[in-house]
Amino acid sequence: MADPQAGARVPPEPQAETLVEPVRVNGSAAEATLSSAELAWRPTGAGRDSGGRRKLELESDVLGFQVEGRALKLATFTRGDVTGAGRPPSPPGCGGGAGDRRRGEVAVEMESEEAAERWGHAIRDRFASLGRPKRLFFIVNPYGGKRSGRKIFQTEVLPLIEAADIHYTMQETNYRLHAQEIAGSLDLRKYDGIICVSGDGILVEVVNGLLQRDDWDKAIKVPLGIIPAGTGNGMVQGLLHSAGEPFSMSNAVFAIIRGHRRALDVTSVVQGKTKFFSVMMLTWGLVADIDIESEKFRWMGSARIDFYSLLRAVNLRRYNGRILFVPAPGYEGFGDPVEQTISCKSNGASNAVEGDITNVHNNETCTYSGPSTDDPDLEWRSLKGPFVNVWISNIAFASEGVMIAPQAQFADGYLDAAIIKDCPWSVALGLLLRMKDGSYIESPYVEYFKVKALRIEPGLRVGSSTIGGIIDSDGEVLARGDRSQTKEEPEHLMAYGPPIQLTVDQGLATIFSPR
Repeated sequence: MADPQAGARVPPEPQAETLVEPVRVNGSAAEATLSSAELAWRPTGAGRDSGGRRKLELESDVLGFQVEGRALKLATFTRGDVTGAGRPPSPPGCGGGAGDRRRGEVAVEMESEEAAERWGHAIRDRFASLGRPKRLFFIVNPYGGKRSGRKIFQTEVLPLIEAADIHYTMQETNYRLHAQEIAGSLDLRKYDGIICVSGDGILVEVVNGLLQRDDWDKAIKVPLGIIPAGTGNGMVQGLLHSAGEPFSMSNAVFAIIRGHRRALDVTSVVQGKTKFFSVMMLTWGLVADIDIESEKFRWMGSARIDFYSLLRAVNLRRYNGRILFVPAPGYEGFGDPVEQTISCKSNGASNAVEGDITNVHNNETCTYSGPSTDDPDLEWRSLKGPFVNVWISNIAFASEGVMIAPQAQFADGYLDAAIIKDCPWSVALGLLLRMKDGSYIESPYVEYFKVKALRIEPGLRVGSSTIGGIIDSDGEVLARGDRSQTKEEPEHLMAYGPPIQLTVDQGLATIFSPR
C-alpha cells in the first residue's frame, strides 16, 4: 500500500491482560489463550485427540492479522506446522529452503464479533509494544547482481510487507550515487527505516548520503535494512549468521519486519580533503584484483570469480607499501613501533614527513567529519610489505560463502585487519580456498588483528617501476594504480599512492537485525 502520513505509534500497555475464550482454530474446537507474548490453544471435544497444546509466538511467528467478522486471521511465518494439519507449500517467493520459514494462516473463529474485536485490539496493543516499523522507504537497485532487484521487491518483499500491514514508499535507483542523493534529501520524519533491495554498495551510498546532511546526527540514527539483491550480500549474511539464521531472502525481510535493531560501526576513509564512509570493508591486493578485474569475464556468470582467482593465484602479484595502525587492546604486539610526530593543517592538507602520522580529516563543513586521530597519546605501529593482500573489515563476511574476518563484530569500535604477507603462489591459492570458513587466518602467512585506526601507504607492484594496484571499498574502486581504467569507468574518488586513513566511530549507525 502507498505510504500515507501516519500518526504516532500506540504506546505499549503497562501490563497485558490474559484472554481465554472457547474458539475454533482452522475449523477445530479449541480453548485459546492470549498472553502478552503468545497465542496458544488446546483442542477440545472431538478434536482433543488430534494433538496437544500449540502456540504462536507473536514476536517471532506472526507477520500480521486481520479481523473479519467473528474470525481473527493471523498471517504466520514459521518453521513448523503449528496447526497440526500438515503444512501446505508456501506461495512463490516466500521461502522454502532447508531451515527456512514459510508463510501460512491460522484462522481463529470467535463466538461473537465483539470477542473478535476485543482480541484484535489486544493483539494490536501487543504488536505496538514490539516496536515494529510501520512506515518504510525502499530503495531498489534494478541493475545490481543479476538485475533482479525489481522482481525481488515485487515477489519476495511485498507479500511479507503487506501481510505485516507495513506502509511503504519505493524508489528505484537510475544511476551511480543515486541512492546517496535520495538519502541526502529524504524527509526522514515520514519513515521508520530505509531499506535497500540491492547489493552492499547501495547501503554504503545511503550511509554516505545521511552523513552528508546538515542534520546528520539525527539522520544516521534512522534504522537501515538490506534485502540481498547483489553479487556479494556480505552484510545480510553477517547479520543472519550472527543470529543463527540461515541465509535466505525471506529471513532477511522478516528480520526487518520484526524491528530488532543493532548499532553499527562507521569507518571514515580519508585522503587529504576527500572523505568516504564505509560500514563494511576495504581491500588492496589479491582480492581487490580478483573482484574488479574479473568483471571482464562477467559473461561466465558466478564461475568468473573461481576462474580468475585461480588465474591470479598462479600468476601471483605482490605489492610494496606500508600499513600503519593503532592496535586495539590485546594486539599491541603486532607490527613494529613507529617514531611519530603528529602534525595537521586545518584545511586537511598534510605536511607529514617520513614516519609522521598525520590527521587527515576535514572539518570545513557542518556535515559529519569523522572521528579524530589527532591524539599524541595514540601509539601507532607498522607493518612493511611486500603484501599479497590487505583486508580491513567491519563485518565477518564478504559474501554468502566467504568469511574474511571471523572475529569481527558490528559495533565493537574496531576494524579487523587480515593481511596476507609474501608467500608462494600455492600457499595463496590454499588461503583463498580456506576463506569459506575463515580458517585462512590461522596460517603463519596471515597477520590478523584489530585496530582503532589504520593508514595504508600503497606502493608499486613488486618488479614494476610504474604499476600499482587496486584499492576496493565495499565493491567499488576507491583508487587504482594499474593504469587500466576504461573510458566507461567513473573517475575514482581517491588517488593511488598518497596515504589513505581509516578511523572507526563506534556504533554510529543503526541497522535492522534478526536479534
